[in-house]
Amino acid sequence: MFDLHRLRLLRELKHRGTLAAVAAALSYSPSSVSQQLSLLESEVGVPLLEPVGRRVRLTPQAEILVAHTEAVLERLERAEADIATSLADLAGTLRVASFQTAALALVPTALTLLREAHPRLRVHVTQTEPEKSIPALLARDFDLVVAEEYPGSPDARPAELEQEDLCDDPLRLARPRGVEGAGPAGAREALRELAGHPWVMEPEGTTARHWAMTLCRTAGFEPDVRYESTDLLLHLRLVEQGHAAALLPDLVWSGGRPTVALRPLPRGQGTRRVFTAVRRGRSRHPAIQACRRALREAAGKGV
Repeated sequence: MFDLHRLRLLRELKHRGTLAAVAAALSYSPSSVSQQLSLLESEVGVPLLEPVGRRVRLTPQAEILVAHTEAVLERLERAEADIATSLADLAGTLRVASFQTAALALVPTALTLLREAHPRLRVHVTQTEPEKSIPALLARDFDLVVAEEYPGSPDARPAELEQEDLCDDPLRLARPRGVEGAGPAGAREALRELAGHPWVMEPEGTTARHWAMTLCRTAGFEPDVRYESTDLLLHLRLVEQGHAAALLPDLVWSGGRPTVALRPLPRGQGTRRVFTAVRRGRSRHPAIQACRRALREAAGKGV
């Protein structure tokens, strides 16, 4: 029988990419990780790694092992969930990752609800964007992720994860303070009115940036992106002070009144999907279920 600990190291290597990354994540030395994987190769009787420059990659046989390891780990997570369900009190640590606006608008209220209902449950929250949090969830760095999906930009849905819709978050054009429009206009015309004005957007390579650029180009212009940040509160400040136009989600107001002029976006582009994701087999864990309930209640309050 193959050693499960070594199988998990092989799985970690698939998700993290390098021996050094696996060692750093698990507080091992790279030589120790390499030694354990060499022992696993001896157990299996075939090569599991092959060199690619200064790195290594998994052989087809290693990929087969990782697929079976995922199934074993999923079953173990189901067992953990069943044990936790059998207990009268919910305790332990739940590791949650959330993107910024959900972390500001939803997470604090959800934490309050969880503290009141389950005072012994320790919730550890990290603010990070889905481009990083979803791979980290697969690597078991988090237990639950709050993520977003922009219109027309569906993300990959790994078979190892289970998603659950949390809420729809309207997206709107934020007009810079002091910049007057030509009057009533359609959504595309409202965008084109700001074609010559500076814009603030999220950095290149993000889903939000790709969506925003596509939106402007479809409206017929190339936006002058002078400011880049993942911090949507900075986007808002730049709009408030007349420095830039922006595309802002309603969650940025955290239940308060908008402080800048907003216009609707073209049909089919005006809402992003907010959802939670967990590893397959983990959704029945009572801590996951409690957290999802609290987040749904927070979203329902419109905070």
